[in-house]
Formats: sequence, C-alpha cells, structure tokens
Amino acid sequence: MKKNLLLLIFCLLVCTITTYAAKVDTLQIPSVAMNKTYKAAVVVPNSYVKSKLNYPVLYLLHGAYGHFNDWLSKTPDKNLVSNLADQYNVIIVMPEGETFSFYLDSPVNKGSQFETYLTKEVIQRIDQTYRTVADKKGRVISGLSMGGHGALYLSTKHPELYSAVGSMSGAVDMGSMITPESKEKITKLMEPVFGPEGVPQEVYAANAVLNMVDKMKTNKLAAIIDCGVDDFLIESNRELHRRLVYSKVAHEYTERPGAHTWEYWENALPSHLLFFHTVLKNNGVLVP
Repeated sequence: MKKNLLLLIFCLLVCTITTYAAKVDTLQIPSVAMNKTYKAAVVVPNSYVKSKLNYPVLYLLHGAYGHFNDWLSKTPDKNLVSNLADQYNVIIVMPEGETFSFYLDSPVNKGSQFETYLTKEVIQRIDQTYRTVADKKGRVISGLSMGGHGALYLSTKHPELYSAVGSMSGAVDMGSMITPESKEKITKLMEPVFGPEGVPQEVYAANAVLNMVDKMKTNKLAAIIDCGVDDFLIESNRELHRRLVYSKVAHEYTERPGAHTWEYWENALPSHLLFFHTVLKNNGVLVP
C-alpha cells in the first residue's frame, strides 16, 4: 500500500513537471532561395499556452560541423534552453545552418544561401506560426563559434531585424583559421561557400565580422561578446574587442575560464539571456 502511494505521488510530480515545462517543436521550413527544406527547433515557454500576448524571440545559432538541434542535444544540461525559455518568457528558435555555411549567401553556390534563408524565410515562418513580437524590438540573435560569426554578421547587415546581438567564442575572422597546417582542410570545408582552392584572403576578409566595425558603429545595436581564455579563437575576439573600443562602439565583452567546449557555452548562454532580458525590457516587449 505504501509503495503504491509513493508511486502515485511520483507520477503526479512527473506530470506536474511536464505540464509546466517549455514545449519543443520541430518545424520544417522550406527555402525558396535554396530549393530545399530544413528543420528548425523551436522552444516555446510554458506560459505561452496560457497567454494571449506576443512573445519576443531569440534566434540561437549552432557552430561549424553542427546542426539545428545542437543546443538541445550537446549541452551537459539537456534542459538548459527550455529552462531559459521558461525563466525569461522568450521563444527560442534554433535554425539549421549546415556544417560550414557561416550563415552567408555564397557568391558561387545557389545551394548555400543562408543569409537569405535566416533573415527572410525563417523569420517570416516563425512570425506566421507563433504569436511573436514581429518587429526588431522583440527579436534578438546569438550563437556559438560559426554561429557567433553568423549572429554578428546577420545583425550587422540587417539591423532592421534585430535589437540586440550576442556571440560566444565567435569565429569573427575566417581568414585567421587558415594556417599552413589547416589550409587544405579548411579550404575544402569552405568550398561550398567560397568555391575551390585558390580563394584570395580578401574574399574571406570582406565577409569577416572583424572588418565590419564601422557598420556596427552606425547600427548601434546592443551587443554582448564573450570567449574562453583557452579558446583557439581568443585572439581574434580580443582584436574585435579592441577595434570596437577604439571606434567607441558600446558593447559588453567578457573573457571567462574555458575553451571551445559545450561546458563553456552552457555557462555563457544564461549571461546572454540576462543581457537580452534587459534590452527587451527597455524595448517594452517583455511578457510578465
């Protein structure tokens, strides 16, 4: 009898936790630009179903070699994104960016047009599917590594879409990744975006966030940037920080213990949500 009672209590607790947990949707989002359909994971906070309000949206980008569900499957705490969505009452969208797209529109490959996909097709589908604040005041973007580059790149080129941007361990200078030791490997990975071997460094430089500081200054978007002190991308992030400081571009910059790891990004993401929370509050779009 006692065992049955304990089992009943346990089941009730599980049901209660499940009832009050954020919901994870998987959407099929077609791309006219690329003539393909990709998946996106969407975490909707529990409060959404009980509310009639429009919700702000965080677009959270994955890194190189990854896919849309990385943030749900690779963090040590598998409930991290769901818990943050509930804590801050924000919809979190994790779109597909392929393994090495850098979220650019390739000048040589019509099958790799991820700038157009994310800024036009994904945002449009999300705003049509959910009750969102369909305006830059309610839209923010962040990502890790390649996704950090993507977040900074897309928000800099399309400031009309986002009110704030974040980068964790961002690959802000693509050209710096190409060393004599890594040239063959990186060039092969970047071929779908920039074409075969022999792409001039100027092509990489023209698309590097590191060289977009003047445009960032003009846009005046709220920005948070961080990188681990043991990360192989730390020097390019420090250089971006120096250029932003020199150009008097307001931003929050942090270096933390850690390397290019999911443990580091799990610790970094809550700081980004807190930063975005303040921005969204100032924009008057928070869901209480």
